[in-house]
Amino acid sequence: MNRHITLQTPHGSLHGQLECPGTPRGLLLIVRSHHTEADISIAANCFDSGYATFTMELLTAQEMQFVDATQNVPRLTTRLIDILDLIRSDGDMQTLTLAIFTSGDVAPAAIRATAQRDTQVKALVCHGGLIDRAGAQALDLLVAPLLMLFDIDDSFGQTACQRADSHLLGMHEMYLLAPGEDLAQHLTMWLSRHLEH
Repeated sequence: MNRHITLQTPHGSLHGQLECPGTPRGLLLIVRSHHTEADISIAANCFDSGYATFTMELLTAQEMQFVDATQNVPRLTTRLIDILDLIRSDGDMQTLTLAIFTSGDVAPAAIRATAQRDTQVKALVCHGGLIDRAGAQALDLLVAPLLMLFDIDDSFGQTACQRADSHLLGMHEMYLLAPGEDLAQHLTMWLSRHLEH
């Protein structure tokens, strides 16, 4: 099954794509400010591993024209909560065990939203990003197992993760990706550990 999904916001439309195999092992929500070729590859890899994938934008086309739009953690968090509400009311997704994958500037918002929806989101994977910008309260409240993947040369992200570490009371791991290493393998391993128990 393949569906295009549109979410209306006061600032314009957000667009996403749901791909669901016959008997999914769970649902992976892939969120970014705007999507890249890497997301297509990650979604295809997870789909081939038996997971439904819901790839969704967090910024409208108009908002993407502003260079600082990805830095607005409260707005991105609100958008992500709206998407989680959509999933809870969607007949194709509402019964599936849910994980989130994101990267870069969206990581702090993903942590905030996951902390607020601790019964809905069962696992979180972030590729890069300054996760300490989520704030101590959200980091303290995060229950879902967190996997942080960093490119080996991403010293800013690694330092932010170290600053956040004392607030992360739940299960969390950090892994450094070697140049050219496929992060999808680590993502699907995390999903199999935490979505299917």
